[in-house]
Amino acid sequence: METLFVGGLVFDGRNEPTPAMGVLVKGGRVSKVAPAEQFADYQGRRVDTSGGTLMPGLIDCHVHLTLGGEADIASAQAKRNPGQIVMLALRWAQQTLAGGITAVRDCGGKDYLEFAVRDACNSGEQLGPTILAAGRMICMTGGHGNRVGRVADGTDEVVKGVREQIHAGSDFVKIMATGGVMTPGVNPMDAHYSAEEMAVGIAEASRFSKTTASHAMATKGILNAVRGGITSIEHGTFMDDECVEEMLKRGTFLVPTLAPMQGLIAHLDKVPLFVQKKFQMMEEAYAKAMILYYKAGGKIAMGTDTGVPYATHGNNALELAYMADAGMAPLDVLKSSTSLAAELMELSDEGRIAEDSRADFLIVDGNPAEDINMAARRENHRSVWKRGTEVRAADKSEEPVRTLQIGAVPAF
Repeated sequence: METLFVGGLVFDGRNEPTPAMGVLVKGGRVSKVAPAEQFADYQGRRVDTSGGTLMPGLIDCHVHLTLGGEADIASAQAKRNPGQIVMLALRWAQQTLAGGITAVRDCGGKDYLEFAVRDACNSGEQLGPTILAAGRMICMTGGHGNRVGRVADGTDEVVKGVREQIHAGSDFVKIMATGGVMTPGVNPMDAHYSAEEMAVGIAEASRFSKTTASHAMATKGILNAVRGGITSIEHGTFMDDECVEEMLKRGTFLVPTLAPMQGLIAHLDKVPLFVQKKFQMMEEAYAKAMILYYKAGGKIAMGTDTGVPYATHGNNALELAYMADAGMAPLDVLKSSTSLAAELMELSDEGRIAEDSRADFLIVDGNPAEDINMAARRENHRSVWKRGTEVRAADKSEEPVRTLQIGAVPAF
């Protein structure tokens, strides 16, 4: 079935939204983008976007589909059996899609259980976003993420850990360069892996054509990861001018993940005490790091860390407002959430609206390049489209799983 989207603005993922353009979709892909006048005689199905903007579906480069955003995520996950984790991960993936996010990068799961959700959504057997998954995070003994990660010490063991992720079917490899907030007994300011350990792990992943991501908060850990050739720095909380220089030199992406800090600000008294104490040392640093890299011209991809406390699935798009509030121009936020995020995830046919790109769309009210809340807030979303199929909460409800109107979704 063909569908013509016409009437409003079109944001292609890279340029200012354009008026008077039509986008024709056939077989789940864009078949033509042209001035609206060229479609004057079109007699097929039309979607009127007047007063709004047709844009690529948003892309979130940092989620955890096996975590549910509870105050104590470790305890909540420990109470669930594998089947429950898989079913909840699917539900959370579908909530994410309903919130306007048509692709995600899962940056660390639980015993590869999220792979079943990834495969079902990517094949079209289940409705959901495009999913790339890292599998087990690779961390040192006692390091950040050790509860569910692949513990590896020394260069030989790090290489083996990377190979295990590749063998298991990981799409990319995540290596933990520093301590973090959600693991008790670790300091976010500590560099966990040595420069040599980071470099060999990254090189081994690259040898098998896998990109890499690194949880990296403190300066030394960021530098170890960047100089080792990491594809993206996750968080980058305490980056300095030296980090920026090294990242710019290599074209390293930054995935800032501002959402967790917003959640903690509102619910700090609900999370474990060790999280509260670490939050206090980081509260003012988070957004500053992103703006430092932004002003230097660095590549920033949107990511939310959804799944950690009070960063809930389905509300991922709020990250766009946080990025704009911190000082990014709305158009640059939109690029970071579409074409640049797709570049990081190597999704060559997503994150933009062009001929032969996938028809993964978000239609919003108004012009999000002027008011980012049009894309950031769900009440301003008109509909979400995945592979040319409309996915829409009938009443723009905050309970998408129960209210979604789902049509047949063709397989990839």
